[in-house]
Amino acid sequence: MRILRKLFIAFLIVILTLLLIATGYYLAVTKDIALSQEKLLLRDETITVYDGDGERIVGVFSPSLHATVQIEDVPQHTKQAFVCTEDKRFYSHNGFDIKRIVRAAFNNLKARSFKEGASTISQQLIKNTHLSQEKTLKRKLQEWKLTRALEKRYDKDEILEKYLNVIYFGHNCFGLRYAAEFYFNKQPHELDLADSAILAGLVKSPNNYSPFKNPQACLKRKETVLSFMLKNGKITQKQKDEAIQKPLPEAPTVRSKNLGYTHFVFDELSAIAQAHDLTVGGQIEIDTYLDKSLQNELESLTNSYAESDFTAQVLDVNTHGFKACVSTVGNIKRLPGSLLKPLLVYAPSIERDIISPATPLLDEKIRYGNYAPENFDGQYRGYTSARECLAKSLNIPAVRLLETLGVQNGTAFLNKLDLPVEKDDYSLALALGGMKQGYTLQSLVSAYGALANGGAYTPCGFISQIRIDGKTVYRHKPKSTRVFSEETTYLTTDMLKTAAQTGTAKKLRSLPFAVAAKTGTVGTDNGNTDAYALSYTTRDCIGVWLGNKDNSFIPYTGGGEPCNLLMQINERLNERYQRQNQKITDFQMPTGVKQVALDKTSYYDTHTIMLADERSPIEYRFNELFKTSAIPTKKCDFFSNPSINCPILQYTDGHVVITFDKNSPTFYEYKIERHDYATHRTLYQGAFLEKYTDENLETDKHYVYTVTPIFKGVNGKSIVLPTVSTKAGEKPPSPQDGEMLQKNWWEY
Repeated sequence: MRILRKLFIAFLIVILTLLLIATGYYLAVTKDIALSQEKLLLRDETITVYDGDGERIVGVFSPSLHATVQIEDVPQHTKQAFVCTEDKRFYSHNGFDIKRIVRAAFNNLKARSFKEGASTISQQLIKNTHLSQEKTLKRKLQEWKLTRALEKRYDKDEILEKYLNVIYFGHNCFGLRYAAEFYFNKQPHELDLADSAILAGLVKSPNNYSPFKNPQACLKRKETVLSFMLKNGKITQKQKDEAIQKPLPEAPTVRSKNLGYTHFVFDELSAIAQAHDLTVGGQIEIDTYLDKSLQNELESLTNSYAESDFTAQVLDVNTHGFKACVSTVGNIKRLPGSLLKPLLVYAPSIERDIISPATPLLDEKIRYGNYAPENFDGQYRGYTSARECLAKSLNIPAVRLLETLGVQNGTAFLNKLDLPVEKDDYSLALALGGMKQGYTLQSLVSAYGALANGGAYTPCGFISQIRIDGKTVYRHKPKSTRVFSEETTYLTTDMLKTAAQTGTAKKLRSLPFAVAAKTGTVGTDNGNTDAYALSYTTRDCIGVWLGNKDNSFIPYTGGGEPCNLLMQINERLNERYQRQNQKITDFQMPTGVKQVALDKTSYYDTHTIMLADERSPIEYRFNELFKTSAIPTKKCDFFSNPSINCPILQYTDGHVVITFDKNSPTFYEYKIERHDYATHRTLYQGAFLEKYTDENLETDKHYVYTVTPIFKGVNGKSIVLPTVSTKAGEKPPSPQDGEMLQKNWWEY
């Protein structure tokens, strides 16, 4: 018994010691923290946004930022939507939901993770207004103390009112009043049950559940909130069904071109907060890449576009930050059209050595089951170089090339560019941008940024840094991923430079610097719905989209008005660089790329890629770029070793007719000779001729004719034609004798 008593006393001492230590630690870490009534309200310094020069951006918030809502003006169903979703025992606990804490701990232990939380509305209010982003025991103890103080000082409705006035709803919406205006163009007292369910659902993840960014996820979340309310007896099944049937809002009701850039900033803030588990609260400072003067110029250029919605973005390819952006629709997804061709088809095919810019691709009518792609003009061009196919954005060659490459192989490159493709979208129509949802312009511009950066993809954004309560919690330092080799990137870029000179983006050809460009148009036989123009240099990548959010038709194509706007933006950028004594340099050719001369005759006559003969005239050769590892090895010898197909010889009515093959080179000189075993005569030496007739024949003789092609004094191999006999009774040579000489003897 004594031993047990001693053990028990020792145990009590240990427990008391631990309690004293814990109490001391609690008092130490919470002694300087106190509940602040001022922090429970939104202030001017609650969130500050800076441009790329560190100057504060004014006009970030709506005037209603400080127009807080009174709890008596909030409908009962709105209050219950938040309570049932975030903290169903809010009105019965003292700030901490012990049942929920125990259940969350058990579920997390069972799942071996920390996926389930147990924060009450009171705790969330404290975390959003008083505490840092640290995930430490110290912070948790401070939260405990402040939550207790909050519950002692205010009643439940006062706490809920303060919570609704500071909570973040995404899209730059702090507080219920601004959220009601932004999403529904309503005052809080006008919110119906469906509206309230959407807003309550947003709190968990504004980035995921925004009706403007992820409508399907928003619908599902809305139904979840309504189910919570039904389960807790706050609404009826009929009310739930009616609320579910109400359509989601399709576009923000607060729209302004001048706020275009900061709207993208706050969209990104929501995504960053989710990815890095940050609480959007406290004193927030956001550094951006905004170039204020460029933003003003971009806004002035787009002020005249009243016939459609639009988005225009300028990306600095060196910092990977967007320095200007205007939009009437925000970051919506649209079908990309032909903007996918370089990223999905051409660059991957070059990377895998399937093609080079010179590769002839067949442009002719084709059908794959029920799918029959057509070119935009309904014309077919036969064999056309890959360079021209891309520059002129021909559809059929792109589809045929994707078939050769393989859809799965092409989409593997898109995935590396953060352009994921659903399995349901795997088809050859993907070569033309055929898919269900598409991509945001921001995603497409970022992907093209990889081509501007030598083939390395780096995620791009609007925010460079975030500080909360003076502590840096985020820096934009993304990792780069090698997608294409430098050689592939340079070849693709050079082909897109052709598009800006003679292709679909030829409106840019007057620009006095190297620029690569691609256009795209999406539509049906009834009209176009989307028009793109995108360009990049060694400094900037610019994307322009014109269309309508409701998919109504527009009077534009990618090479038309979007390209005009793209031209103006490039001109403004160049003027700015010149004022700063800077210039836009050309893309640097890597050592793994070489320009070689190709033979023009074999290329256009037989669609064969052959190196040009060293002796060929300039008009019979053309230059093209190749990877050094893929330079053609076969060489044309038309000029250093002249050769022709065997002419046809006919002997009738006492004279000989020599007919030349129609493919015989016209740049050769031709020598025709005649032998009769006693004499030798040169009958003709000169330019190409279709036929030669010899009428000066004697009887009772045998004649042998030879034809020799000559180029600049170099004789090719002489061709000996069938013997002609003028002796009575001997059979004259027939045309078939000449044909025999052109074929292989073993075929007879």
